[in-house]
Amino acid sequence: MDTTALPGAVRRTLPLLTGARAAASLRDGYLDLLDTEEPQPSGPVQSLWESRAGTAVYEPVQAFARKVVARLRPPAERLHLPDGGTVLDVGCGPGTVTAELGRDVGPRGLAIGVDLSRSMLRRAADAHAAANVGFLRADVTNLPLRDASVDAVTCLMVLQLVHDQETALAECARVVAPGGRIAVLQPGYAGPGAGVVAAVAGVAGLRMPGHRAIAATLRAHGLTVVESETTAPVARVLAEKPAERS
Repeated sequence: MDTTALPGAVRRTLPLLTGARAAASLRDGYLDLLDTEEPQPSGPVQSLWESRAGTAVYEPVQAFARKVVARLRPPAERLHLPDGGTVLDVGCGPGTVTAELGRDVGPRGLAIGVDLSRSMLRRAADAHAAANVGFLRADVTNLPLRDASVDAVTCLMVLQLVHDQETALAECARVVAPGGRIAVLQPGYAGPGAGVVAAVAGVAGLRMPGHRAIAATLRAHGLTVVESETTAPVARVLAEKPAERS
């Protein structure tokens, strides 16, 4: 692979990657690290979203979603993002949050957006690629990053679509550096009838384990939970990897 042809931010991610990644290819402004096609939709909700009808309403729905997630995502100070730091946005979608994270870490920093969807990554790279914002096609259950290689990880409104959520969270815990934080945000409801809501969501292909289950998984992988709560319509968890003792 000719690395000189890569966008600056993508080229800056190469030292963070595991293995030679010789099969990687540049597509529409993002680095494709998978030699597989996109997986089948997890259920009717995702199928509708990826259909022609879903595409037709994509822009107005995304405009609303961007505003919601932007307001709900933890600010830089809660993520403990250092100026010049590196942050990973898992399930970055159209890249709006990734771009905001790039502004948080400043021009010396690096914000990396990861997603499985080629169409999403195409939109993300076209709209938000910058000197410090780059995008990769990769699987959250097998992140292509070295251990302890990023200062923070965000996983916002995507975990509910992941089949193997425990492995995905384990991967997030693996790549974050000691002292770094992981922010998870997903649809959630903990009031009366929560079990019924979760069951209906499951039929639609959405997996909603709740903030307690997410927090327990992150604790099992050595993180300290800073915040864990559900306030409809979202469940949120913020966790920190303990700093190494000198």
